[in-house]
Amino acid sequence: MAIPGDIDPADWSDWSWQMRHRVRDAETLARYIDPSPDEIDAIAKLAERFRFVITPYYASLMDRNDPECPIRRQVVPRSVELDDTAGLADPLDEVAHSPVKNVIRVYPDRIAFCVNNECALYCRFCLRKRMVGDDEWVMKKRELQTALDWIAATPEIRDVLLTGGDPLVYSDERLEWILAGLRRIPHVEIIRLGTRLPVTLPFRVTEDLCRMLERHHPIWVNTHFNHPRELTPEAALACDRLTRAGIPVGNQSVLLRGINDDLETMKTLCESLVRLRVRPYYCYQAQLLEGTEHFRVPIEKGLAIFRAMRGRTSGFAIPSFVLDTPYGKVPLAHPYVRGREGDCVVVETFDGRLWREPNPR
Repeated sequence: MAIPGDIDPADWSDWSWQMRHRVRDAETLARYIDPSPDEIDAIAKLAERFRFVITPYYASLMDRNDPECPIRRQVVPRSVELDDTAGLADPLDEVAHSPVKNVIRVYPDRIAFCVNNECALYCRFCLRKRMVGDDEWVMKKRELQTALDWIAATPEIRDVLLTGGDPLVYSDERLEWILAGLRRIPHVEIIRLGTRLPVTLPFRVTEDLCRMLERHHPIWVNTHFNHPRELTPEAALACDRLTRAGIPVGNQSVLLRGINDDLETMKTLCESLVRLRVRPYYCYQAQLLEGTEHFRVPIEKGLAIFRAMRGRTSGFAIPSFVLDTPYGKVPLAHPYVRGREGDCVVVETFDGRLWREPNPR
């Protein structure tokens, strides 16, 4: 990681400074990489469809000269995003599963609660790119309270995932207000935080944040490393602070073409996570999401990668390879995978429904 020489190291390690100085245009991006003509063109063409934001920290991890850099490809726009004719805005039909604004209920006993629509940076494969950075999806305090009231009135809910956006974009005080509200609900047993900030802005994981989270146990964190290059000393420190605060940390990757879709990269990523006491939990099959055709990998290739890891590394270093569907997550393994029908793979969900996922070979 190379810090630009004109930036004070004390500013660089200040998470609020990082948020204020995020990369938002090609001119600022050129401080960290030499953007290709295609990247410059894509930044302009895609500006209205999906915003382009990168933290200086994450930008510093990119290879200046290589457009195929696995860090760079995750966050810098490419014109190929405009060529996806099959991708959907909401492939999991989350809006239809939303009893109140930004609460998503697919399972009887647990929900995803999208507490905001802001992230430290915007991944090009973001499942919720339809809402990230869009004013329509901003959660006002009264709307957050409406969601808390709905959870309190729904006694089946025992497990709440705070996601977004990213809950750690909030201040400690705002996040604690939500956590305290959930802890006043007797039937809420588990609170999970879904956050990519340990990867994209690890300075956010401060000692003060961890002390605050400790007050609301049991708290679990799932983060999102996709490539070994993201496992920097700064990211390792963020994960260590969480685990020392008694917070189990799991990782949820996405299988992405040209980034982690080979055995050596995935095995290195997972074994490196385990050394940091981060459990490789899920690896998702990339969704049929607008603008992401260039990231999607045939399911059979993913199956082969995780089959090859079995017996070649520790069992707890192998994540579950899963497909998310509008009816819940499906393990991509026997007996849930029923087979192929043309360009679709047929899987069976937890409640016995059959789902046909478009997935050309």
